[in-house]
Amino acid sequence: MTVARSVLLFVLAALLEIGGAWMVWQGVREHRGWAWIGAGVVALGVYGFVATQQADSHFGRILAAYGGVFVAGSLLWGVVLDGYRPDRYDVTGALVCLAGVGVIMYAPRGR
Repeated sequence: MTVARSVLLFVLAALLEIGGAWMVWQGVREHRGWAWIGAGVVALGVYGFVATQQADSHFGRILAAYGGVFVAGSLLWGVVLDGYRPDRYDVTGALVCLAGVGVIMYAPRGR
């Protein structure tokens, strides 16, 4: 699997998980109803399948790396859809997380 395909899978997983959680939030906290909640639950379920498409067979490694993508993606989601303005510490933390993704997933390993 190429790094590009792996990154694309991480981005798709983030859109599904963050989007699904956001839809549940909208359904419950913003009183948008069961359709939003249901759509969010479906998106969260599809996220689980997307995560299994990574080439690495180690669940812990995939989910640990994805955690960094989730952190950065969540902040970006907030900027785009909720008008959130991250401060320099948010941005620095997200960049540290993404650096961690690179080390966990793409560092050369003697196999």
